[in-house]
Amino acid sequence: MFAIVNIAGKQYRVAEGDQIKVALLETEAGKKVKFEDVLLADDGKKVQVGKPTIKGMSVSGTVLDHGRDRKVIVFKKKRRKGYRRKNGHRQDFSLVQIDKISASAAKKKAAPKKKTKSAEKKED
Repeated sequence: MFAIVNIAGKQYRVAEGDQIKVALLETEAGKKVKFEDVLLADDGKKVQVGKPTIKGMSVSGTVLDHGRDRKVIVFKKKRRKGYRRKNGHRQDFSLVQIDKISASAAKKKAAPKKKTKSAEKKED
């Protein structure tokens, strides 16, 4: 089973047991997190697509670690002008282990009550 989840504005394909790097979360390492913006879920037999999300479905995981990704070099140059700029950037990330993809049963709406004959007479 896998799901596509929206985490901090980016979409990730996750399955149980996966470890993913996401943008830095404010949760401490070792704590549980729950993501409820599930856009798509596939259990091998049935594919569920949300409009925009699937109600009642969530993905839970554990924050394993926080860190900084490898350095990305940003180099700008304009030829024949002597313009060169070199910058580096390291993005902060959180490493999350996906524990469970769960679908809680959606609550059904109660059927509207049928009007009795005495109630109809009172309305008239």
